Amino acid sequence: MTRPILVSFLLATTLLAACKEERAQAPDPITMTSDALSHFCMMQVDNHPGPKAQIHLKGLPDPIFFAQMRDALAYVKGPERDADILAFYVSDMGAAPDWETPGIDNWIAAETAAFVVGADVTGGMGAPEIVPFSDPALAQDFAADKGGEVMSLEEIPAATVLAPVDIILNEEPPS
Repeated sequence: MTRPILVSFLLATTLLAACKEERAQAPDPITMTSDALSHFCMMQVDNHPGPKAQIHLKGLPDPIFFAQMRDALAYVKGPERDADILAFYVSDMGAAPDWETPGIDNWIAAETAAFVVGADVTGGMGAPEIVPFSDPALAQDFAADKGGEVMSLEEIPAATVLAPVDIILNEEPPS
């Protein structure tokens, strides 16, 4: 093998190994326990209804949790984050027992979720909620019942989660 070809081969092999190593760094979701505290309010995540999120950040051994999807999306789409996101998981509400108990292990990658935006539902912290589903058909059914539009993570406008909202208290959970 001539020297230029050998150098090219070694460089390509090194780059492929680096790509595989980068992908391998994305951690799996962890089970939500009663120890999980919401990143912004430091309240127990499992004490609140509706979908949850966990975000794994570069340099942190444990994920940060969110008691409401809107808060997690504000964190992801907002300008104040100072660490790289390794993984972003959300509750699959199509697999949740109900709104009050969204599940502790039914996590899906946010990048693959179908989100219902603008539905007539409130999340765990009393603000309008964005509801994730792994199955787009279930997201469409939810939107038909509760209003809203089905969007991908990329399609959700930052203003939707960063704008101030009036908190709705004593709201009935969706059926």
